[in-house]
Amino acid sequence: MAETKILMGNVAAAEGALQAGCSFYGGYPITPSSEIMEELARRLRANGGAFIQMEDELASLSAVIGAAWAGAKAMTATSGPGLSLMMEGIGYAAITETPCVIIDVQRAGPATGQATRVGSGDILQVRYGSHGDYCPIALSPWSAQEMYDMTIQAFNLSEKFRVPTFVLAEEAVGHLRETVALHDDFEIVERNRDQSKPPFGHDLPDGVPPMPAYGDGANLLVTGSTHDEWGYRRVDSPEQHATLIGRINRKVLDHAAEIIEVERRMLDDAEIGIVTYGFTGRSALAAIKMLRKEGIRAGLLRLKTIWPFPEKETAELSESVKQILVPEMNLGQVAGLVRQSAGCQVFSLTQVNGEVIEPDSIVTRVKEICR
Repeated sequence: MAETKILMGNVAAAEGALQAGCSFYGGYPITPSSEIMEELARRLRANGGAFIQMEDELASLSAVIGAAWAGAKAMTATSGPGLSLMMEGIGYAAITETPCVIIDVQRAGPATGQATRVGSGDILQVRYGSHGDYCPIALSPWSAQEMYDMTIQAFNLSEKFRVPTFVLAEEAVGHLRETVALHDDFEIVERNRDQSKPPFGHDLPDGVPPMPAYGDGANLLVTGSTHDEWGYRRVDSPEQHATLIGRINRKVLDHAAEIIEVERRMLDDAEIGIVTYGFTGRSALAAIKMLRKEGIRAGLLRLKTIWPFPEKETAELSESVKQILVPEMNLGQVAGLVRQSAGCQVFSLTQVNGEVIEPDSIVTRVKEICR
């Protein structure tokens, strides 16, 4: 049986990292993610891993990338301002196909903002913050249990697709204290370190190449410049750049159905759908139960995966409901994405005061829409 503990969400994420085989953490303390760093600083060495506090977030992600190429399952954790500093490194990890996990415990911004208050303002930054075309994977937990589960899932997806993978948490989830089952009912994905094939090429346009480590004897060349399948710089080749950028995007996007997870509740007869993610999903579920008691048929589509974005799932929802409401702790970042794929009216409920969205606010907004 799984061991069950009452854990803070951030501590549950650290437990998930250890369960997934994390052997390196490079980071810099930042509210409200610091408990992840503190827990792994205390426990990684005893589990055969290494921990290093760097001078800032730029160096932190650089250390993580280096550790990954040395063969480690590597991660860091941060919040909005630190994530902004990591953007160049995220682009480098994308083009070098470096598996790494970044837990972003979001807070109210921009800039320093409210360091101890909740927000969900990093959704678009994770996808578009670094220049060029790339597609990371990003998961959105709503509970301490999912902080554990999704951290393990993030490591698995990162290793499988050789891509930076995010756990897009929020302060409210990171600082929850709930019962968490520390189960091991899952497969752990291990890296393919085959040296006989090129580490940056594949016969299939959506293929993921093997990734040997420095020291394996593969004569690795790793560069953030355009490169061929063996890592040699090809900055003067339009064809090579198109091939490389096409593949690092298709290896994620062509497998979106395998990556994307959503949760559907009470949608069979729903007239209005509430699309939600992260902590706000808890308030949305409570609101739906309240609305149902008043005869308003509302249903829930919770996005457990944010990137790649669940376009198919939101489009299907828009075919079965009259309206969609997207409540979120920003000024409508996901609502804008839903509007791109939905065939019905999409309404927003936005809040940027550093507080969580309460169920009553969602109930009131739904009643306004349904008048």
